[in-house]
Amino acid sequence: MPKQNSTDNGVMLNAYPDSIGNNLSDLVTMLEKPEFKDVFSLFYVLPTFFNSDLDRGFSIIDYNLNKELVSESDLEDLEHLNIQLKFDIVLNHLSVASPQFKDLLKKGEQSKYKDFFINWNSFWKGNGIMGDDGIIIPKKEFLEKLFMRKSGLPILKVPFPDGSTQPYWNTFYQKINDDNTFLGQMDVNAKSELVWDFYEETLQKLSDFGCKILRLDAFAYLHKEIGQSNFFNTPGTWQYLERINKIAKEKNLILLPEIHAEYGLNLHEEIANEGYQIYDFFLPGLMIHTLETKNSESLIKWANEIINKGYKTVNMLGCHDGIPVLDLKGKEINGAYNKGLLEDNEIKNIMNVILERGGRVKNLYNADGKKISYYQINATFYSALGEDDKKLLLARAIQMFMPGIPQVWYLDLFAGKNDYEAAEKAGNGGHKEINRTNLTLQEIEVGLKKEVVLKQLDLMRLRNTLKAFSGEIKINETPKEEVDILWQNKNYFANLRANLKTLSFAIKYGNEYEVNEMRST
Repeated sequence: MPKQNSTDNGVMLNAYPDSIGNNLSDLVTMLEKPEFKDVFSLFYVLPTFFNSDLDRGFSIIDYNLNKELVSESDLEDLEHLNIQLKFDIVLNHLSVASPQFKDLLKKGEQSKYKDFFINWNSFWKGNGIMGDDGIIIPKKEFLEKLFMRKSGLPILKVPFPDGSTQPYWNTFYQKINDDNTFLGQMDVNAKSELVWDFYEETLQKLSDFGCKILRLDAFAYLHKEIGQSNFFNTPGTWQYLERINKIAKEKNLILLPEIHAEYGLNLHEEIANEGYQIYDFFLPGLMIHTLETKNSESLIKWANEIINKGYKTVNMLGCHDGIPVLDLKGKEINGAYNKGLLEDNEIKNIMNVILERGGRVKNLYNADGKKISYYQINATFYSALGEDDKKLLLARAIQMFMPGIPQVWYLDLFAGKNDYEAAEKAGNGGHKEINRTNLTLQEIEVGLKKEVVLKQLDLMRLRNTLKAFSGEIKINETPKEEVDILWQNKNYFANLRANLKTLSFAIKYGNEYEVNEMRST
């Protein structure tokens, strides 16, 4: 069967280079198996593809190939399989081990990269009070506005050649060892032209690797300004996004800005209205809500919004991160409350169900270390569904019929269960490891004998190859316990009818001359 335009509708695999076996070569070996023929058109390779040292790849040292996991021949093999690539550029930060930060630590104020990163005290000078520890505490009215990813001030103190220690902006992870060595994801200063030179060089490098879609990780934190939240500051964030998009177009790259925010904030719509693809972070929570309540109304409402407003989306069920819950919420703006996709009590019910099934919760904090909101739940999607094969298959079938590019986490495909041992071993902040279990090639062979795996592959193959999915989508009206989605492209069609009470579905597809059928049982 001929493949469709992969950047429109083809199915996307999501994995680390070493998620299968020991390296990307082993993962390619899996993709070359007959069971995977015509299943994927795209592959979102997570950033241990590059040289990194923290946060499972998202603390980039440089954007060269990680030769322990990846080789040039792997890229050639993926090209021969007609699989296009999606990569990350982590716009907001670089590792302390990056050449730029190492130069800063070595040369201090004499470094070429003196302004490449953000000295916390220099940024807040005149807008706060110097504490006894040599760190400026911003004025209360500024501090209260800051959007935090962790408790305490977002800084890491680093040693300078003159014997002083200087605080540098560190929004995300850091690790300080007993011997005072440290790791950290250091925020870059996008007001420096050297940073933009670095972006241009990096986008060219990724294009040369075969990148087609470029995910902008943490881009909403990049623009920083006193008196703003420093999360999606406007208009600065839009200006940065426009500038990076201009570079991307020159390299023939499609941008996918990554952002987690409440539905009620409407940032997803603003980004989509500017012509960008958006991540459908709403689908995982909506899917669990739909299956657990046997009520499709909220899911269908969201699907119709995507269709009616013409959003270009990439969706998923599970991923390398958690199952988003903050994203489903409403938001008060200028005294008016914008409703979420789910009510707060419905979101809490989702969280309670997943936590009862062994999930871990991730929260957000203010500068004083006080919890201000829940953020996401960490669990495999299979475990979040109570490790129920019927639920997983129905969830996958609905995902394959949703508008946008369906992205599939490798572990979900093999019905992976929560890895408590890995989460405990990773220690504080290791909650994400619950859903990152590497599979051996032997485990792949065992998995490919399971019905829940083979039927998912069949569903994905349909989505990846049928001409109907390059056409138009219609959500047919049904009782709330049912789902009926139709795709049509000229004489070709694909129709999913699902029953949430029985967790069963039937798919009819074909054209006016031939009709085929696939059933859940």
